[in-house]
This record gives sequence, C-alpha cells and structure tokens, in this order.
Amino acid sequence: MLGFMLNYALRVNLTIAIVAMVKPIENTTATTIAAIVDSSSNLTTTLIDNDVDDAAELDERFPWDSYQQNFVLGCFFWGYILTELPGGRLAELIGGRRVFGHSMLWASLLTLLTPLAAHLNYVVLIIVRVVLGFMLGASWPAIHPVAAVWIPPMERSKFMSNMMASSLGAAITMPVCGYLISVAGWSSVFYATGAVGLLWSACWFTFVYETPATHPRITAEERREIEEAIGTSTSKKRPSYVPWMDMLCSPAVWAIIITHGLSVFGFFTVINQLPTYMHQILHFNIKENGLFSSLPYLGKYIMAFSSSCFADYLPLLTPGFLMVAQVFLGREAGWSVTIFTLALFTHGAVTAGYLGNGLDIAPNFSGTIFGLANTLSSFGGFLSTWMVGALTYEDKSYHQWQIVFWILSVTYISGALVYICLGSGELQPWNNPPERKKVSDVHNEEGVPLKNEKVTN
Repeated sequence: MLGFMLNYALRVNLTIAIVAMVKPIENTTATTIAAIVDSSSNLTTTLIDNDVDDAAELDERFPWDSYQQNFVLGCFFWGYILTELPGGRLAELIGGRRVFGHSMLWASLLTLLTPLAAHLNYVVLIIVRVVLGFMLGASWPAIHPVAAVWIPPMERSKFMSNMMASSLGAAITMPVCGYLISVAGWSSVFYATGAVGLLWSACWFTFVYETPATHPRITAEERREIEEAIGTSTSKKRPSYVPWMDMLCSPAVWAIIITHGLSVFGFFTVINQLPTYMHQILHFNIKENGLFSSLPYLGKYIMAFSSSCFADYLPLLTPGFLMVAQVFLGREAGWSVTIFTLALFTHGAVTAGYLGNGLDIAPNFSGTIFGLANTLSSFGGFLSTWMVGALTYEDKSYHQWQIVFWILSVTYISGALVYICLGSGELQPWNNPPERKKVSDVHNEEGVPLKNEKVTN
C-alpha cells in the first residue's frame, strides 16, 4: 500500500512543482497544461497560493513556454509504456520483489536528481523524466507475481485493492507538496518525495521476501497455510516461456485487456477534463476547493478496498449510467459534482473485477497479462485528451460536452458487457505449460529417441 502511494507521489510531484518552476506567462499557468497530461493534475490549482511567489524567489525559475511545459510533463509516458510488458514478464522470471523494489529505488534516486537536472539543461530534465517513467512502468505489473506466491486465492481481491492506494497517494501528495513549495521552494518537493522513496526501498528489501519458503521469520504454520491455499495454481518453478498462442486466443485474457483499456480511457477523460468542464460550463472556481478535489481520490481507494468483498461487475456499469445522468443533469453544479464524485467512487471497484483477474485465470503469467493490458491502456490518456480537444476546440458549449458524456457512457458500459460476456474466474489450462526439452535430453548416446519421450522444438 505504501509502495503504490509513493509510486504515484514520484510520478505527480512535477505536476504541482512546475507551477512554481516556470516564470509566469500572462494568466496561463502550468496547471492548465498539466491537466491534460496527468490524471491527478486537477488538484494542482487547488494547492498553490500567493505564498509560492515569495518562497520561489529562493529558486531559479525557468522561461519555459506552454509547449515546453507540456513536453516535459508528457515525456514521462515515453518510458512508462516501454516497460509495462517486459516488467511483468521479468517479475515472473526473477520475482516481483526485485522488480518492484528496484523500480522504486531507482525512481527515488532519479527524483532526487530532478532539481539538478532542471538547472543543468531542459533536455537533461526530459531525459531524467523519461528514465523515471521507464523505471516506474515496471512496478505495476510486478506486483501480480508477488500476489501469486504470497496471497491465497480468496484474499487476492482485497490485496489487489491496495493498488488503488496510488489515488490515496495523490490525495496526500498534493497538499503536502503545496505546503513544501510555499515554505521551502519547488526543489523541496523532489527532495522530500525522493528521500521518502529511498527509505521505503530500504524497508522493502529488508522486510519483504520473494516467497514464503525464503522468509526467515515466517512461522511454519503460516507458511503451510499459505502454500496449501495456493496449491498448484502457482508453480514453484517459474515457467521458462510464455504460451503466447494460448494466451492470445483466450477470451478471458481479452476480456481483461479490452475492459482495462475502456476503463482507463473513461477514467482519464473524467479526471483530466474535470477542471476544464467546471471552468467552461459550471463556472466553478476550483482553486477554492482543494480538499474537495482530493475527495474523489480518497473515495476511489475506499471503494477499491470495500468492493473487494462483494463486487465483480459494479465498477464500469455504474459510471456508465452516471454519465447518462450527466448528459441530462450536467448543467447544474450540484448534480454535476455529485455525479463525477460518484463515478470515481464506484470506479474504485475495478480491483474486485478485471484488475486482479489475471491472478485468477493464470497466476503464473499474471504479470505478463497485466503488462500487456496496461501497455495498451496507457494510450487512453492521450486519446481522451485528443477527443475532448477535437470536440470542444471551437465550440465549448454544453452540447459538445454532452457528446463527450455519451461517448463515456458507451465506453464504460461496453467495457462492463465485454467483461460479463468474456470474463472468467476459472484457472486456464495453459497456466502450467509443459517444459520444453532439449534434443540431447530425450535421445540416447546413439541419437535414438528414448521410449515414450516426445521431442519438442
């Protein structure tokens, strides 16, 4: 839980710090740029006040224009997308403890170097952010192999709900970083989050072990209980290859991939465009509502944990119907704020459905499945931004936003229907593929195949 909170803190710290890093250009702040790049950027405007200008005098500000700000915020995803799938597979081969731990360790070190990189050169900062994304991209799929060997099947939904602690991390990071900037300048944001990340990494490598069998302090009773509950669904010896053909022909796998992609598209659209909608249509001053803007993130985490006990199909159907309500009630500020909050609240239930479903159908390859799904869904943030921009570029009327809400409604409900029709909780037969044998292992000294042995290329 703390790992995922820090994971998001290391990711979004620049979103709030960049407001104090750049020289003011007219009335357009970096917040507007950040709002279309990062899913937590709607909190940025709520946390920086006039005190920033006084504290920021201690630091050098940079003359970055809107394009450069957008560039440095968006380049994180270049590296992030590259390691989703490799990170999941690597965690299956060498263990999630190492992949998740090293991902956070090196990301923390890069965070500490961010102020120096910014002062050296704009390009150096971009390189640091790309590598940061490269490191953090491997962390999310790496947790699935950890759960596969440590968490009994009936408890995995509750365990996976802690991935939504990233939302809780955003809700906490934003006000804390806003305070740090006001008293110590923007560089303190990176030093604080990086230092906490290093401390967490030290604790992770000290107290976390790859399997129950390798833990020096586990009791024999607890180890036996875990291993018996997991049974043979997770192999003690990692499969040496991925049965790609079986995996890509599995409807259950495609249910996860499609649902994940549609879910992330809808989530990014709601989060990224919420400040814009409130400004253009509701004329709502979000700067006065920092705490309120944090509540959806807190609500999403609470829902993620509580729904792990009872919900499988709730996460996408409910937001879909709420977007239909938004089409007709979205002009009223009270209704609109309530609908958006409920949409994020119920969306937190994804942990009880598709988000941890890979552990049900193929725990030996859960990291690969999540990495594949998250790689494709990472484009959702860019696609949603383009969609809203295209629809509201010239005409920013409520009618154009109604089109956005109809699209979101169809997206959410389609994802739910795909998962209901194709999703499965049954262990797939290709979860334990037969090991490939070398020709030398199945032939005698004269080169004659041994009896009852089949040679597999």
